[in-house]
Formats: sequence, structure tokens, C-alpha cells
Amino acid sequence: MRTESEQTIYLKDYAPTPYRIVSVELDFKILEDSTRVRTQLTIEPREQTAPGTPLVLDGDELKLDSIAVDGAPLVLSAYVSDANSLTLMEPPHRRFVLETEVTLNPAANTKLMGLYRSSGTWCTQCEPEGFRRITYYLDRPDVLAPFKVRMSAPRAVAPVLLANGNLVESGDAGEGMHFAVWEDPFLKPAYLFALVAGDLGSITDSFTTMSGRKVDLGIYCTHGKEDECLYAMDSLKRSMAWDERRFGREYDLDVFNIVAVSDFNFGAMENKGLNIFNDRLVFAKPETATDANYHGIERVIAHEYFHNWTGNRITCRDWFQLCLKEGLTVFRDQEFTSDERSRPVQRIHDVQNLRTSQFPEDGGPLAHPPRPDQYREINNFYTTTVYEKGAEIVRMLATLLGEAGFRKATDLYFERHDGDATTIEAFIKVFEDSSGRDLSQFSTWYLQAGTPQVNVSDNYDAASQTYTLTLSQKVEPTPGEATKKPLVIPVRFGLIGPNGSPMGWSKVSGGTVEDDLILLDTESVTLTFAGVANKPVPSLFRGFSAPVKVTSNLGQEDLLFLARHDSDPFNRWDALQTAATTLIANAALGTAWSAGEVDALRQALVDTLENPDLDPAYKAQAIDIPADTVVGRHIGKDVNPDAVAAARKDLVTALVGPVAEKLEAIYHGLAVSGPYSPDAAQAGSRSLRNGLLGLLTTGSDRGAELADRQYNDATNMTERYAAMAISARNWTPGAPALLGDFRTRFAGDPLVFDKWLTASAQATDDGVIERMRATLAAPDFPRTNPNRLRSLLGSFAMTNPVQFTRADGLGFRFITEAIVDIDKVNPQVASRILTGFRILPTLEQSRRTAGIEALQALKDQHKLSRNVGEILDRILAG
Repeated sequence: MRTESEQTIYLKDYAPTPYRIVSVELDFKILEDSTRVRTQLTIEPREQTAPGTPLVLDGDELKLDSIAVDGAPLVLSAYVSDANSLTLMEPPHRRFVLETEVTLNPAANTKLMGLYRSSGTWCTQCEPEGFRRITYYLDRPDVLAPFKVRMSAPRAVAPVLLANGNLVESGDAGEGMHFAVWEDPFLKPAYLFALVAGDLGSITDSFTTMSGRKVDLGIYCTHGKEDECLYAMDSLKRSMAWDERRFGREYDLDVFNIVAVSDFNFGAMENKGLNIFNDRLVFAKPETATDANYHGIERVIAHEYFHNWTGNRITCRDWFQLCLKEGLTVFRDQEFTSDERSRPVQRIHDVQNLRTSQFPEDGGPLAHPPRPDQYREINNFYTTTVYEKGAEIVRMLATLLGEAGFRKATDLYFERHDGDATTIEAFIKVFEDSSGRDLSQFSTWYLQAGTPQVNVSDNYDAASQTYTLTLSQKVEPTPGEATKKPLVIPVRFGLIGPNGSPMGWSKVSGGTVEDDLILLDTESVTLTFAGVANKPVPSLFRGFSAPVKVTSNLGQEDLLFLARHDSDPFNRWDALQTAATTLIANAALGTAWSAGEVDALRQALVDTLENPDLDPAYKAQAIDIPADTVVGRHIGKDVNPDAVAAARKDLVTALVGPVAEKLEAIYHGLAVSGPYSPDAAQAGSRSLRNGLLGLLTTGSDRGAELADRQYNDATNMTERYAAMAISARNWTPGAPALLGDFRTRFAGDPLVFDKWLTASAQATDDGVIERMRATLAAPDFPRTNPNRLRSLLGSFAMTNPVQFTRADGLGFRFITEAIVDIDKVNPQVASRILTGFRILPTLEQSRRTAGIEALQALKDQHKLSRNVGEILDRILAG
């Protein structure tokens, strides 16, 4: 029953606009009930444009009030305007100035795209196509121009007036109004335009760049929240210094401002010089923010700042190239956080995120290449494939070229493309030119969907002291791609001898090996290592050197050997995870583990806990038994989430029972005394302590009591929230009381309410859906706020497989019913929640059928947006 346009956009149809925009001047008159936007565009035809070629500007829900060319109003026959476009039938075949005026109603803009009002503050979100909701424009990323913005507003309600660039003029405008003029000298696409007006508090600071320029820094927020912005400011200054050291990138404007708003579809937006943030990624204090919140703030502040060069100074030619800016910038923020905290732990976090979110996307109905060749709704392609897989592709380039070679390439990239709207092909060409390598085959990573499966087999011949290692790759068909090409897969590796020491070899034949790197660039390669004294255990894909799935002939004994002896911290963690995952998956499928297997895994976990050379944050990751969703992905198809959950609980119980007292003693010994700090050392100790609490709560009788006590004794949100969330997931006797107390205790803080919503949605008892229904039905529940909706419904669909995929279909119907209402006010949020259904192809038949029936009813019975319709069709087609 969808009625919105379903036109498909194809990369092959790309062509430059017939006209270029030379400069942009905007005049906003902001009033309580409306905003008038006057636009002056200096436009000229391109050299190849024929006289009389119409000029078509984009619009979205706009109504034209007036139009003029070079100061002369146009007659009706000279143009055609509607809500979605403005066409000049025969523009002058020379440079000219187009003047338009429209009137907006920001308060009614529930889509949160374009100019809208959030809790009394006017702000914008223009990526990817929001600027056309502000004024008629060539709203494409390859249309670059300098912007000058004049804003006026009542001083009493909007004393703060911000836009991109530098402030060049401000003053009184009469009748209680004031004005500000901002000028951004750098060419930018319209998606980077930003405006904020409101009554805001702020903190200020400054940063001196490596060339000695002083940059004024400001973070604007709700009054009373200023002290909660201090960590964000510290993160910003550290990001600016790091980008100078690591990439030689210096900030280029006189000011850098951040604004925190409560209603925002994304985490944050990198608008030139004026980043707009979801307030959950700015506000932090120990009583209300967890260590994970502090970590997230640090990382996203860095991510948006790094976009100043990888996204703003160099941007995308078209939206098919989105991975160009996002993949590179995610890689940069991952590296920043690795340098600021623990590199091994950060790498584990990154890979967990990739495996949890991107691998299912790549292996299901929503699979698409990092550089897609078609789309119906570009908002649906802000995906983990574009971001996280895109970052892994950049990381593989860094692996192939080495640290010095990668820096040489990025230096050339910034030099060659500064001020450009460019492409993936141009990006790869820079790496080819700087290194002398042919990267044409490597480019397939950008052009092909699906996660490669690498199969490993090996053999040792004691008589000849030769070790043979065979690697083969395969990518399963994905929607629209039945045939796959071999990829260039860098495999960092080592061979480990019987005593746990690295093993060498005299020579290797049969493939390309450079130091500790194997290059797998064909369907299969067999390497023969000569001069290997003993049978080794291979440690492959060290540091997760490529985003692949690996199957091998390594058994549980080999995996636990790696967990004790591998010098690569990622592979030590991964070996433990694989060993535990295999036992749970086998049990869920009907093959019970042996007592010896559990004993060996338990000993490996205890050895890890007692290893003085490992930091607590790493130990916390190592003892974290894989979640149900991880095990489900390992099984792959015909998954029964109830069986998986039961098998996981049984394994944790078997592991914990004999060592519960030891674990509890370690737990008590990790209590942090003194003032709270979000630094890596304290955060690591709390992470390990909470990890132990999770094991004890799932696997012993003492855990529930410990969780209750930790909740009541907590002096910071990290410990309090962990105790509540662990209790809710295990639905302990104390869980209802903890959830009730938490909601009452923090009733006035929306961001803490999000935490309560998430913990509530992850409860595994059969009453969870009815409780969520009651929450949604409450008169004071903010049904238009993206944070609230994602915290409740998104958490349920993505992280509670037992209840979401219930055999009776109730979980599926609950989500589709909610999507009907959300889609009417915010299609972007609705489509993101709907992606939880991508799990359907992996489920056993009865659950899969129930999910498909819920989706089909959604499609047949309701008028849906293009955003939701595209995701729905792709899931049903898969």
C-alpha cells in the first residue's frame, strides 16, 4: 500500500549538473511560529551546457513565496514549482543570481531532517538530503560552494545564533531581534550546512594548532548541563592534537563549535565548524554516565572532528561513494581510541561490533557492497557495511602498505584531492601511485557484497620437517550477486611451537609471504614451510587482519593452546571465544560437551584471570562468554534461539560452579576505591568486576544477591547500571525491584531513562513485551524522540532474540505494530528498527514463517514510507 516514490537511483547514471553554484547567501528570519528563508544563489552554466537547458533545483515539502533572477521577479511561465522541485525553464546562459523565498514551520518537522525545533532550539540536519527541506537547491554532494549566512531571531528566545565558518558580524536588529552573520570560506556541499539558534548554555576553551594559530572552542548545551560537557571538550582537544601528530592535519577555521540537542536521528553530524550532536554523546558525569558512555563520547567527538579533512575538505562525488568518507574516518577514530586507551581491547571491541552487526547484514537480505551501485532511499545505506566494513578495507590497505607507506599515501590523498568531491576509484589510485602497487583486484572489496569464508587446513611431515598450510576463500551469493570474484586477503600469521614459543622456518614456497604476512589473492593457496622442527599450531589473521570468517581443522585443544600461548592478544581472545561458541552451538544442536572439554575451558579462563601480564580490561573481554546472537551466527541456519539460550546458561553454570568462590574473591578484590575516573585503568577494573558479576549471576546461586548489593552500594552509574542490566537479562528475583527503583531514582534524566529502557527491553522473561507495551502507552512517553525509540524497540529487536523471535510470533508483531506509528513521524528511525528482521533467514522454519507473516501484514495493510518500504521489500525478497 506504499504511495511514496520508489524510483531507483543508479550509479551508472551519474552525470555532473548542467549548472554550477558559485556562491550561496542565506538569510534566515527565525520567529516562534515560522522561519522565513531568503536564498541568493550565484549560478553559471557549465561549459558543455546548451543554451535553454532547464535548471532543476531539489525541494522537499517546500512552498515558494517569491522568485527573481538578477533582481527581477519572474513571470509564472518562466518557472514551475511544487513541493519537490523548482524548475527555471530557460535560465540565462551566463552567470546570474537566483533569489527565492520560502517559509518553514520547524516545530512541525518531526522527520528531524532540514530545519526543525528540538526542545526550544532551532537546529538543522542536512545529510544526506535535508538541505532541500530548507530551500530549493542542487542538493548533491558534488555541488560545492562557499556559504554566507545571516540569521536573525528574537534575542529573548534565541540569544545564541550559530552557523558554519567564522562569525563576521553580529548586532541588534530592532524590535527585540538580533542578528549574526557567519561566513564559511571553504567550498562545501549543502549536506554540511548547519544552523543553530536558541537559548543555550556553553563552555569554552581554545586550542593552539601546530602552526601556532589559536582556535576558539565551544560546546553549547541545555542550561545546567555545562559541567557534563567537560569530558567532551577534553576529547575534542585530544582529537585535534592526535590528528596533527598522526596524519599531519591541522584545523583550518578560527572557531570550532559543538551543539548538543536532544532530538537527533544520528549520533552526530560533522557540519563544517559546527558539529551537531545527539546529547547522549556529549553529556557525562559519573552519577549518570557509564564508562561505555565516556568511551563513546571520546570516540564520536573524534570521529566528527576527523571528518573535517576526511569528509569535509575532501567529500564524496555522489552518495554511492559514502564509504569514502565514512570508512576512512571510522578507521581514523579507531586508531585514535587505540592510542588513547588499550589497542588490543579496542581492536576486540571493533571486531565484536563488526561481527555482531555487519556480518549478519552481509550474510542476509540487506547485504550490499560498501560502494553500492543502486539505491531507492539513501538513508537506508548508512549501514555497518559502509562504516565498519569500510574501515576494515582501509585497515587492510594500511596492512599491505605498512605504516610509512600508508602515511605517504594519505599525505598524497590530502594533497591531490583537497577541495574535491571524489570517488573510491580516485582514493585507490592514490594508494597505487604512492606505493607502485596494482590494487585493481583489491578494489573488489568495495564492489562486492558478502563476507569471505576462509577455510584452513594444515599438515606436518616430521620426517622432512615441512609444514603445509592451505588457505581457500569463498564468498556465498548475496542478493543480486550470484557470482563472486576472489579477493585480496592479507593474513597476518605466526607459527607456535609445542612449548608456546614462536617457530621459524628456513624457506617457504607456493605463495606470497612477506615477513608475517600471507597474501591470499586466489581461490586457494598452499604454502610449504621448510625447516620446521616440530608440528606448529598456526595463529592466523592476527589482529583480525581481514574481515573474514574462518573455519579450520583446529580442535578445542588447539584453540585453548592458542588462548594460553599466542603472543597476539586478539587471537588469544578469539581462541577462547571460538572454543566457548563451539561448545554452546554443538549443545544447542544436540551434541553435549564432555566434562573434559568444560574443565579445559574453565582452566583457560582461570589462567587468563590470574595472568599478571594481562590488564583487567582485556581479561574482561576474555571471560565474556559469547552472547546468544554470536552463537546463532556460528550455527548459521535453522537456529532455535531458545535452545541456544539454554545451552549458554548451562555452559556458564558448568564453568562457574567449581570456581565460584574464586571468582567471587576476585570480584571483591576489584572494588575501586576513591573518586571516580573514566580513565582506562579504572574503567578496566570495573569492566572485569562487572564481567565476573555476569558470570556469577548466570551460573551460581550467589550472583543475584551480589547484583542486588552492587546496585544498592554503587557510587557511579557504571556499577549501578551493570547490576540492574545483568539482573534483568537473567530475570533474577530482585530484577523487578531494581528496575523500579532505577526508574524512580532517575526519573528526571532522559538519557538515564534510555538506559532503563534498554535494560527493560533485554529482559528474557515472557512478560517483557507486555511491559514494553505499557511503557509505550504511557501518556508521558516521548514517542517522537529517536533516542527513546531506539533504546526500547531497537534494543529489543537487536539484542533479545529469545523474545523477539518467539515461536508464537508475538515479538515480531509487537515491532511491526510499533513501526506503523513511528513511520508516520520519523521514517528513518522506523526503518532502522525494522532491520532487526534481517535475522529471519537464519531461524528455524516456524519462527521464520511467523516473522514473514508479520512483515507481509505490515506491507499489505499500511501506507509506508520509502525508507521502510525498501527495507521491507529487501527482507521479504531474501
